[in-house]
Amino acid sequence: MAPQIRRQRYKPIEDYAAIGNLRTIALVGLDGSIDWCCFPYLDSPSVFGALLDTEKGGRFRIAPARADFESNQSYFRHTNVLRTEMRTGRGTFELIDCMPVHGDLNGCGYSTARPEIHRFIRGTAGEVTVELVWEPRFDYARADAKFKRIKGGVLARSGTQILSIAGIPGDVHVRKTPHGPSLRARFTVSAGDEFCIITRWRTNNIRTDLERCRGEINDTISAWRAWVHKPSATGSRDWAGPYRDLVVRSELALKLMSQADTGALAAAATTSLPETIGGVRNWDYRYAWIRDAAQIARSFFALGHIDELDYFIEWAEHASFLHGRRLDDVSIMYPLRSDTGMAEIELHHLEGYKKSQPVRIGNKASEQLQLDIYGELLGAVHERLRLEERFDRDVGPFLQKITDRACNSWRQPDFSIWEPRNGPQQFVYSKMMVWVALERALDLNRLGLVGGDTSRWNRTKQQVRQWVLDYGYDDQIESFVQIAGKPYLDAANLLIPIYGFLPPDDPRVQNTIDRTMEQLTTNDLVYRYHAPDGLPGREGAFVLCTFWLIDALTLSGRLDEAYRIFDGLADRANHVGLLSEQIDPSSGEFLGNFPQAYSHVGIINSALYLAKAEGRECPAGLGEGEGLGEISLPSIAI
Repeated sequence: MAPQIRRQRYKPIEDYAAIGNLRTIALVGLDGSIDWCCFPYLDSPSVFGALLDTEKGGRFRIAPARADFESNQSYFRHTNVLRTEMRTGRGTFELIDCMPVHGDLNGCGYSTARPEIHRFIRGTAGEVTVELVWEPRFDYARADAKFKRIKGGVLARSGTQILSIAGIPGDVHVRKTPHGPSLRARFTVSAGDEFCIITRWRTNNIRTDLERCRGEINDTISAWRAWVHKPSATGSRDWAGPYRDLVVRSELALKLMSQADTGALAAAATTSLPETIGGVRNWDYRYAWIRDAAQIARSFFALGHIDELDYFIEWAEHASFLHGRRLDDVSIMYPLRSDTGMAEIELHHLEGYKKSQPVRIGNKASEQLQLDIYGELLGAVHERLRLEERFDRDVGPFLQKITDRACNSWRQPDFSIWEPRNGPQQFVYSKMMVWVALERALDLNRLGLVGGDTSRWNRTKQQVRQWVLDYGYDDQIESFVQIAGKPYLDAANLLIPIYGFLPPDDPRVQNTIDRTMEQLTTNDLVYRYHAPDGLPGREGAFVLCTFWLIDALTLSGRLDEAYRIFDGLADRANHVGLLSEQIDPSSGEFLGNFPQAYSHVGIINSALYLAKAEGRECPAGLGEGEGLGEISLPSIAI
């Protein structure tokens, strides 16, 4: 049954789908409204920002003019091209939303992508009166815009920023509002009617050609389907079993986070979606964290996208050189483009999603020391060699210096993976990840790929390991803890068996799993921690941590528990298979930024662990030329 859509100030986060062109992303609601889009890049200021202020932010909506209607939304199979079917009592039409991409999407390059959105309307039954609302609000709604009618459409301009719209059937009306000009249009869509409405960034060329629009959409569908991983030539075609569609959707969602111009991988598509409605834990995730990017790249690699992991390694070295004073001066995160800053600023003029203030751009966490990133970097390279020993030896000196940096700094307190705002401490997970860095570096040295003082590396590795065992495990609560000497749990310690620090059957590992399920888990959703972190209020359960619990249970042979939790979490994905950063365990409401890359990394990894536990052939090292089978393109041509 199609959801009944009614106008509301803020839609649930789970009511959105995402489209993109490997430079930026737009969120499209079930009601046909684009409420979030930054042009021309993901980390540019928003042009449509109703997601963060429904009155001031601006939107681009195409929907039935009547107040309520039914809507279904889905992607064309194995693509990021979206179809929304809207139905009233008098008729039905579908809206196809697409950001065009052409050519080869492998790695970080492709032939063509323009900053524009194509909205193709097709009447399928009866007739519907459609209302269009176009309200660009430049620079997070801080800049005034002027509209100018020109032949074929309308230009919105603010200084050097220009956004155009063309292809609107019928009369166009521009009216003033307290927050800027608003373009409105009404027109009738009857069965068989087709229109293509395009909004373009920084161009005076606003011609719209229906045939060309059809071609752009078909080319984009072909490009996405050509990129999606192919089943193994030697293994089972359905290794992921009933989770295949969810895995492919996660794969496509992660690719949307790719920045083709730079190779950077963003953590999420949005800023300031709250971790608690009305709370202050609202952060900008439109940056490339070393940790998140490494995990995204490794997920790509696990699905056979070797180039993506190679480009990540190259990007990390380049970003370190570009933004640091020394080769080993690695930051925890980087802007997606070299000319973008990361200073944290609060936008007080925006009310925030459901009045959750402050709205932030930039992220102060960029100033933190987080020791785990050394293990993430070296772990990614080590993973790359699992398939073949082809390796860019020029990156060897960079990895050697990273390893030496880990040796030099491992005793320092840091902010660890969760970026608290109450100062650095002796986080157990950070130390464990330094052990990972040294373990992987020694392996790379044995392969002749990284040189260095291996005696020192090995000695430090043993010291770090002993520290974690001596100070990281609390015998009284029977669990590894978050901070040495403090009785707080941390879901990150579920990764101890996953990274091979201890075997899954070690009693300390099993105790940590059990304490996590008892104290950090509600309705099979796992919180990161309950320790003080310098911020007021609480947050939702963290989706990735729930997948970590699934993985730890799977490695432990506790498959019934793992499948129960995985199935429950898979059912919580929204109508198009996307997940946010967090979920309210009681209401099921999505919280935090969306779509969240880490959550979709979790889907892929857990599906792989479960497949391996069941003895199914996992897809790393996929055969070339094995296709998805015959999948006909949508018939949008006449």
